Amino acid sequence: MSDRLGPIPDADLTPAQRAAAQEIINGPRGAVYGPFVPLLRSPELMGLAQRMGEYLRYRSAVGIRLSELAILVTARQWDQQVEWTIHAPIAEKVGIPTNVILAISERRRPEGMLVDEAVVHDFCVELHEHKAVSDRTYADALALFGEQGVVDLMGINGYYTFLAMVMNTARTAVPEGDGWVLPE
Repeated sequence: MSDRLGPIPDADLTPAQRAAAQEIINGPRGAVYGPFVPLLRSPELMGLAQRMGEYLRYRSAVGIRLSELAILVTARQWDQQVEWTIHAPIAEKVGIPTNVILAISERRRPEGMLVDEAVVHDFCVELHEHKAVSDRTYADALALFGEQGVVDLMGINGYYTFLAMVMNTARTAVPEGDGWVLPE
């Protein structure tokens, strides 16, 4: 399948697209890649999305390690290879065990998770698969993360679902490399 909304040549960028791209380049991402390539067609939406994502990825109340876990669950739920390829190595680097990453890729509940990992995993899976979170799982998340953390966790799931929808529709090209690959 070909990339429907691939990179726009620099010479063809509008002033608004150029400004939106520069905002991403100047931020922690350092480059326009992944979902921001198709989103560049709507520079205002892209700018708003990248600001939300910057908060959720780097400063959420659940922390980077657990944010990466939530991103992986979302990528798996949406069969989103670009998200997976980008975030599986990051998750591993920030402390998510390899066996947990592998189990998520295989749609299994990982064994041996830390308590906070299990709560995040179960919260995310329930939210995606049941479109709701059980009272027990909600109470566990609330006890660990407080209301802001629960809201941020919902936000991570929603934001990365949005990005997955964008990339699945755009057929965004998977970055090259020896990284993690989602099984079919």
